[in-house]
Amino acid sequence: FLGFYGDKEPDIDLNFSGEYQSKAHAYTEVIFGKGQTFKAGTIGTVAEKTAYGFVMKYFEEKSAKNALEGKPPIVKRKCEIERIAEGCIDIRRTTGQHPGGIVVLPIGEEIHSFTPVQHPANDMTTSIVTTHFDYHSIDHNLLKLDILGHDDPTALRMLQDITGLDPKTIPLDDRETMAIFSSSAPLGCSLEALGCDVGSLAIPEFGTSFVRQMLMDTRPTTMEELVRISGLSHGTDVWLGNAQDLVRGGTATLKDVICTRDDIMNYLILRGGEPSISFKTMESVRKGRGVTEEMEAAMRSINTPEWFIDSCKKIKYMFPRAHAAAYVMMAFRVAYYKVHMPLAFYAVYLSVRADAFDIAAAQGGAQAVLDNIKALKKKGNDIEQKEADLLTILEVVYEMNLRGIQLLPVDLYKSDARNFRIEDGKLRPPFSSIAGVGETAADAVAQAGQAGPYLSVEDFRARSGANSAVVQALRDLGVLSGLPETNQLTLF
Repeated sequence: FLGFYGDKEPDIDLNFSGEYQSKAHAYTEVIFGKGQTFKAGTIGTVAEKTAYGFVMKYFEEKSAKNALEGKPPIVKRKCEIERIAEGCIDIRRTTGQHPGGIVVLPIGEEIHSFTPVQHPANDMTTSIVTTHFDYHSIDHNLLKLDILGHDDPTALRMLQDITGLDPKTIPLDDRETMAIFSSSAPLGCSLEALGCDVGSLAIPEFGTSFVRQMLMDTRPTTMEELVRISGLSHGTDVWLGNAQDLVRGGTATLKDVICTRDDIMNYLILRGGEPSISFKTMESVRKGRGVTEEMEAAMRSINTPEWFIDSCKKIKYMFPRAHAAAYVMMAFRVAYYKVHMPLAFYAVYLSVRADAFDIAAAQGGAQAVLDNIKALKKKGNDIEQKEADLLTILEVVYEMNLRGIQLLPVDLYKSDARNFRIEDGKLRPPFSSIAGVGETAADAVAQAGQAGPYLSVEDFRARSGANSAVVQALRDLGVLSGLPETNQLTLF
């Protein structure tokens, strides 16, 4: 944490629910005292293409001015434009704030001893004060807390509220829950049509196609293996082209390969390596700096296998083991709800990710959803990010349908603004699940429906304040069917 001789600055990460993050940030001032904490500032710089555009625009405007004055146009060779643009690259363009970074001052010190402070982007109307220097310029002098917003704590709180089961009481050795990381059998359905035979869809950290393939390659059955897989999946150049080849080639097994940064230091110390150089080797590798000649010599002096040294040289970034363990514990608790309380699990999953959900593509049962999944997969590399996000959600809806849970239609009076509701073993989608209906509009529609039945579409518009795009989106889904267009028709 601090290095063997206290010569390393600590790195403290805390994950809170995204809804609570701002309160956690404010509370740091209560803990450390007023004037002792500041948001970490960031600096946005001019990119290469932007710099080139600046120079081109400058000469275009200069030429236009010359034309008005009867002077010849300015003609510059491409190499000269590139030379001038080179001088603009990485110049400060704007300032901002780190999404979760809080800088903490030592007691008795003033912030101006380390950095000026400012309002981000020089916006004097905001109450936020950040460090003027980018954090990496002062990270050897000041402590930074990363207080990040996460969906997982939000989901677990919602699951607890719906089911009454405190996630902290969930047993982390439940066999059925562990089994979904190696098979889909505990879910009682086959996901063969998705090219998947594990049950980790929608489980945090284990639901992506990349990690599902890792699970199918390794078939984990213990918490230790899940922690190692989490480390592998979060690293850069740790699994693909590295550990994967070692496992498939039989050179090493999952328990031998480097998965988290701690594995390097622990492995070298256990082989008789000097603790300080072992620690420095780990730090160098996990930051993507490889190994120095001194480190390599130290590794060879304790007969470290060649594959281990080569693996260290390929790694660009590594996850800490404690971080991986915390993520796996969180994922396992969510997985417990999926296995034993599926209705609550799918309601919460879809509610938390409703911004990418599209009810039109998710209706109609398992076969209709599967057809939509296949259509999206046919796009291959041409698929847009929004469609890729929807594809992930449709796979979860398909699995949910196979487990016997269906989606109800959106209802003007029964649907919630943003959350999926459980009704008679089925799920009622919220208004925000309709493409084209934003959260603000969804809130207004849900609130208007509480005042009683609408007389007409005209009455609906007046009470909810819905614009024509929202009305059309509801009309396309049949939500407004049965309502006359105007109040006049109702009278007659």
